[in-house]
Amino acid sequence: MKLKLKELLSTSESYLLLSFFIAIFFISSYIIFTPNFYQTSSPIQFDIKKGEQFLGIVERLYQKNIIPSKSNFRIAAFIYSAEKKIRAARYYIPNGLSYLDLLDLFISGECYFERKVRVSDGQTIKWLASRLKWQVFVDSTKFVNLAEDTVFISKLGLSINSLQGYLFPKVYDIYEFSSPGEVLKIFYKGCEEYLVDSLERRAEELGFTIHEVLTLASIVKGETNNVEEMPRIAGVYHNRLRIGMRLQADPTIQYILPGGWRRLLYEDLEIESPYNTYRYAGLPPGPINNPGKNAIIAVLYPEEHKYLYFVANGKGDHNFSKTLNEHSSNVREYRRWVRSQNN
Repeated sequence: MKLKLKELLSTSESYLLLSFFIAIFFISSYIIFTPNFYQTSSPIQFDIKKGEQFLGIVERLYQKNIIPSKSNFRIAAFIYSAEKKIRAARYYIPNGLSYLDLLDLFISGECYFERKVRVSDGQTIKWLASRLKWQVFVDSTKFVNLAEDTVFISKLGLSINSLQGYLFPKVYDIYEFSSPGEVLKIFYKGCEEYLVDSLERRAEELGFTIHEVLTLASIVKGETNNVEEMPRIAGVYHNRLRIGMRLQADPTIQYILPGGWRRLLYEDLEIESPYNTYRYAGLPPGPINNPGKNAIIAVLYPEEHKYLYFVANGKGDHNFSKTLNEHSSNVREYRRWVRSQNN
């Protein structure tokens, strides 16, 4: 037998129940739709990381005073079924958003996603700036200029003229449209984290500063992509530095060419520049690229030998020699190989 509602409740009880639901409706509407204001400048940058739990997001919103009540935001998210829909991204939250507006922003509003960006072994700042421009829309000109801004660099605790060599090669997570300063700090942090105390102590044992290690490592990387050959090439340069012989490293000439890398001419070796290791003894003023761990380790732990010369052999690596006569013979052999390839 079916019972009607009016048979279960008196008139006064019916009005009371109706009033209860009306009150719930208005309270819920107030919670969801009322604007919330914070006291700091607008908008506030808010990053949600991949895998971050909803309760953690709520806590950070509350700590930043973006929302006045954690409970009310959770209620709004529950009503809206939003807990699992929030995207990992960077948001800029304007002032005066209601809980519903804020959830809409997190679910479908404008945001900037993290992308994987690789700093490649031996990549220069200019090449890296170009990659950042098309991968994550970072202003490439501002990036290059800031990487050579001594005021900015000094704030990182460095007394150098450029961050060339200090942007450590590996894969990073970078937000779209990040500021050049933020990106440079991230890349430099990779260098800081890699150069642990034991590596610094090893540099001191060799009589090198970290800046000199990175400089020589960048030259070694410029000479070869063959990881197994790097310690031997590093050993050649250590030998030359030890006896005061000029490094005569082609990559340092390539670095100062205005048009980028090309086949070197004899007149290129006469370019007036402190980076011209054919004219000036010792290391150049700084790195010529951003060397990775293999080149750095090769410089810190070079192969011990008596070689002073090396030249490409056309097979992807080099022939090494102890005397100038041996080296001249290897050069002639290499030139014959080049001519055979052109025929």
